[in-house]
Amino acid sequence: MTKLKQELYNQCVHFVLNKRNNIQRIIDEIHTSMTSESKSTAGDKHETGRAMLQLEREKAGNQLKEVERLEAALKKLQWDKSTVFITLGSYVVTDTMSYYISISAGELVVAGKKVYAISMQSPIGQLLLGKKKGDYFVFRGKSTEIVEVS
Repeated sequence: MTKLKQELYNQCVHFVLNKRNNIQRIIDEIHTSMTSESKSTAGDKHETGRAMLQLEREKAGNQLKEVERLEAALKKLQWDKSTVFITLGSYVVTDTMSYYISISAGELVVAGKKVYAISMQSPIGQLLLGKKKGDYFVFRGKSTEIVEVS
């Protein structure tokens, strides 16, 4: 089980790294555009373009802060520990799906198994938190049994 959890953790790290690289590329492109744009005779057009680039830079900065939040969450995660009760780093198998309580990274595939990486703050994460094998939770009117926790 430890190998599965390590692979899930590695995929989450890779997910965050890809996000960081994409955002950094966007920031670099915006910076290049802002520094290379020369003042034209149409001053208003130039100022509008710079304002739009500034807004894009702020948006990318906010996205970068979100990536930093995800990185901090991953640093707290202990993938090598098994737990009885569901907490950050738990691998949870239900009678319908499998979850990795970590960050919201969506669907991951490990050893041919679909596992959904979800945060503890997600609706299902909140329902699972503190539960154990054999417990049930209700999501959208459907009762689901927790089959395995590690």
